[in-house]
Amino acid sequence: MSRTSPHQHLPSTELSRRGLLRTAGGLTAALAVGASATALTGSTAAAAPATFTHPGMLHAYGELNRAKVRVAAGNEPWLSGWNRLTANSHSAATWTARPQATIIRGGTGENYGILYNDIHAAYQNALRWRIAGTTAHGDKARDILNAWSATLTTVTGNADRFLAAGIYGYQFANVAELMRGYSGFDLDRFKTMMLNVFYPLNNQFLNNHNDACITNYWANWDLCNMNSVLAIGILCDDAAKYDQAVNYFKNGAGNGSINHAVPFVYDSQGLAQWQESGRDQGHTMMGMGQMGAFCEMAWSQGEDLYGYGDNRFMKAAQYVAKYNLGQDVPFTTYTWGTGQNCAQQSHTVISAASRGQARPVWDLLHYHYARRRGLSVPYITAMAESVRPEGGGGDYGANSGGFDQLGFGTLMYAK
Repeated sequence: MSRTSPHQHLPSTELSRRGLLRTAGGLTAALAVGASATALTGSTAAAAPATFTHPGMLHAYGELNRAKVRVAAGNEPWLSGWNRLTANSHSAATWTARPQATIIRGGTGENYGILYNDIHAAYQNALRWRIAGTTAHGDKARDILNAWSATLTTVTGNADRFLAAGIYGYQFANVAELMRGYSGFDLDRFKTMMLNVFYPLNNQFLNNHNDACITNYWANWDLCNMNSVLAIGILCDDAAKYDQAVNYFKNGAGNGSINHAVPFVYDSQGLAQWQESGRDQGHTMMGMGQMGAFCEMAWSQGEDLYGYGDNRFMKAAQYVAKYNLGQDVPFTTYTWGTGQNCAQQSHTVISAASRGQARPVWDLLHYHYARRRGLSVPYITAMAESVRPEGGGGDYGANSGGFDQLGFGTLMYAK
């Protein structure tokens, strides 16, 4: 993500076992998780499951087991996804962690690249252990997590510190969820780090938006912090934090909530405009990854946000995919307030900047909508096919944008 100014950053077994929660995301789903009908009209409501499912974030047991079985059998496309993983240097069991007491993103002394490289090394080693059972990789993932939880005390910097707390918070929590119960992994100390270092910044941003106009920050800023709160809630079996994140998705005042992230719907075309579409396509596709991750983590806990609001996110993903495949889409002028005084700005046309950029965000969306739900999503499917097999951190450049998603969707979500 660029750092020029705050606003310029940037039917299956699963259907049957979750039952009625897998409706289209409307009233039935809300009621099934204990929420009242008012949750769909602006009021907050409890959403957390009575008992959290573990592992239950980006990768639940079914997805992990399927990848394990399919890779062992040499089946495609899982094997190609696996080969992409094992070819990545971050997945090596020889990776050396470099834990820091203070991580800085934005301003003087930036060192946050150390953190995201170590997180992706831990994640990729965790996947290799989960899928192939190799102890050396499990030990490496555990050792990276333990080293950071013993060392990190502060995430700071300019406004970008909120990006770091959000993106790396939810990614870190996902690795810990994969390693839950692993011999020698200090889960309690890791939870303490997440609660004391990451969550306060996530919560501060979602409540105060760095003292800026509520619309000043792009959707991705909210979404990464929402992801971190949701992931921390699941990791720590903390229903209040889970509810905070889900309620923000449904009713939040900032641009990460579903109706603000997807401001215009073109129902006759099955499309919906994304909040950052007039900005550039790189950040727009990042938004697909961020909201996709949020929906998948909630799905793993029995809640369908993918289908919430009459498949509002699906229509946005179709829109983004169609445009990035080189086709035309409608565009409605988007106006927002910036800075502390909400000075008005507008996008009047969709942006062609970074059009067609490859990001590992599409296989998750394809497999959810097309395979789990059996819906026709031709543009999402075509985008997924164009970037398959998906890689992860280290496969899309050395800058932070290449580490915004954990990746490996082909390996983990093929069905």
